[in-house]
Amino acid sequence: MIAAMRVLLFLLLACCGFSAQAQTRTPFQIRCEDSISKTVSVLTAQQNGYSIDNHLPYKALTVMKGEARRNAFVLGLTKTESQVRIALAGPMLQDPASGYECVAPQISVSITYVPVVIYIGREFAPDSCAYREILTHELRHLKTYMDHLPRVEKTVRAALAKRFEARPLYARSGTAKAQLAREIDTGWLPYIKAEMRKVEVLQAAIDSPQEYARLGKACNGEIQNSLAGKAPPAGKQ
Repeated sequence: MIAAMRVLLFLLLACCGFSAQAQTRTPFQIRCEDSISKTVSVLTAQQNGYSIDNHLPYKALTVMKGEARRNAFVLGLTKTESQVRIALAGPMLQDPASGYECVAPQISVSITYVPVVIYIGREFAPDSCAYREILTHELRHLKTYMDHLPRVEKTVRAALAKRFEARPLYARSGTAKAQLAREIDTGWLPYIKAEMRKVEVLQAAIDSPQEYARLGKACNGEIQNSLAGKAPPAGKQ
């Protein structure tokens, strides 16, 4: 787990008899561990499909991309945005004698991509060979996004299970949920977003110089002819 997560782990204070390693449970531990529901971590991943937009010229797509190589044009562009939502709940018990409380976290995580839009320059007619080549390339990017989602789900699910271990968390009265919320906001949310961003490395690999060269020669030079007098196309992302 990332370092930020370690810093935010709750302490099961040994001085008050809440050590996770204690062999003899205190009455409060018995109440917490036997009478409130177990911790729950629910994670869902959702794919929202895609649409194709071919009303923008390739120059607009080049500007939209913002990262095209110098003297290169973007002929197609696959755009989306990942979203991560985390909801927190859970039953709680308090022990006035010790001044501590326990909570069984119930954490629901939802990860998704907003509907993907595949842009193809309007210079390429939908029934043309060039259009089909560019679309085929963009569909590789779409598949990469969609394949990445279940991998993130599996990774995050395992990390949540390891962190919470189906047992209550202890803290001073009035602080448990605030501490847990802080752990979610400063640890888990950045962690999950970082896992989602790992897909960009895979996307960049698709846009190799070899792929650009292949697209430039595809369809008997149809793409190059459409950009007559312009620099070689960059393909897309």
